[in-house]
Amino acid sequence: MAIGESGHKSENITWTRGKVTNEDRARQNKHSGCVVWLTGLSAAGKSTIATELERELFSQGKHAFVLDGDNMRHGLCSDLAFSPEDRKENIRRIGEVAKLFAEAGFVCITAFISPYRSDRDLARSIVQAGKFIEVYLNVPVEVCAQRDPKGLYAKARAGQIQNFTGISAPYEPPLQAELELRTDQMSVANCVAAIQERLKQLPC
Repeated sequence: MAIGESGHKSENITWTRGKVTNEDRARQNKHSGCVVWLTGLSAAGKSTIATELERELFSQGKHAFVLDGDNMRHGLCSDLAFSPEDRKENIRRIGEVAKLFAEAGFVCITAFISPYRSDRDLARSIVQAGKFIEVYLNVPVEVCAQRDPKGLYAKARAGQIQNFTGISAPYEPPLQAELELRTDQMSVANCVAAIQERLKQLPC
């Protein structure tokens, strides 16, 4: 295969497979690895729900870990800004990391605005079929702006932040998310319970 056809810049690389299968991990962990992909506007409740879901799963003896948007931009994605191209690369990297967590047997919970459908579809395509749960936190932008815990909407409307989703940059809602939650009408506990119910439907 010529360089570039596979999307890799390196030559002579092969995928190394271990001797522990996903099924082996699921049997030992008593649950399957997967990716719970939370998407929605800033202040829709992604980080709050993600960390509470992680705590609940951990308390049940399950392996869970949160990949948070701000946290990832402190390290792995610190070289990326918020242009459409950088957002796409941000989500691609997170999709690859989430895939590894899922293959390691974790319930990997991601909390990213991920505003573009094509980018979320790319993340879904990276993860094993049937192990990607897209959760759309559907909250009106006016409600998110009222919450505005970081003061970002006010700054965006004042022109101090460029490419801000919902103000100066678009958000494309999922068309067929596995779960849609109105976090302006539901408690955090109810949102977490709904996701846990969806997790029970996963194949082992």
